[in-house]
Amino acid sequence: MYTQGKYPIIKKTAIAKGIFDVTVSCPEIAQNAEPGQFAQVAAEGFFLRRPISICDIDKEKGTIRIVFEVRGKGTDKISQLACGCLIDIIAPLGNGFKKLSGKKAICIGGGIGTPPMLGIAKVYGENATVISGFRNSSVAILQDDFKACGAKAILCTDDGSAGIHGFVTDALKNELKENKADIIYACGPMGMLRAIVDIAEENGIECQVSLEQRMGCGVGACLVCACRTVKDGKEIYSHVCKDGPVFDSKEVVLGE
Repeated sequence: MYTQGKYPIIKKTAIAKGIFDVTVSCPEIAQNAEPGQFAQVAAEGFFLRRPISICDIDKEKGTIRIVFEVRGKGTDKISQLACGCLIDIIAPLGNGFKKLSGKKAICIGGGIGTPPMLGIAKVYGENATVISGFRNSSVAILQDDFKACGAKAILCTDDGSAGIHGFVTDALKNELKENKADIIYACGPMGMLRAIVDIAEENGIECQVSLEQRMGCGVGACLVCACRTVKDGKEIYSHVCKDGPVFDSKEVVLGE
């Protein structure tokens, strides 16, 4: 059940260059939202809304957080909204992450694929390990948030300017040598997702991936976000917005 409306921004922070953290007061959306879902956000003057992952949900306070990177004129327009302004959103959309009670999880985010990991990490708390990768320290985000929810946070940077010098896949392999995991969640670039899925399969671990893709309507009416999936042994096309953005790794074709 999704809702469309204009809601007040109650907090806005620039947490890295070109990356904004926005908290919105929207009780009916927060009540229905689950980790892994997303919002379609209107940018004034633009016909198409911008899909932005829901980073965190506070059902008691009736708020959601969205963390996004300015990647074009539309997201730049959204970033100009200040505290007290109304933001036009449709949410919660799509299918969220499957949650396993009493199990251990590894949550992996690459770049701006990191924000949706916070909500699911909070579900597991001390039973979660969060591995996040960034180009460098200047764009590393949400590390304190992961630690605050009790999760083990492992930071990787391509240039070694913070945390581990290397890729999230290297950190994942090392973590699995030392600790057991029941499920892996991942969001980020396609190449990263393919490598993570291979590691999960090699270790016999369930894996869920959240796909980042351009969207049109956000509710499955158009074909902009079509992706290849497998059902009953046959390859079919699904919609990332309606059938995802979270998929079981065994049911989605991540390309070559």
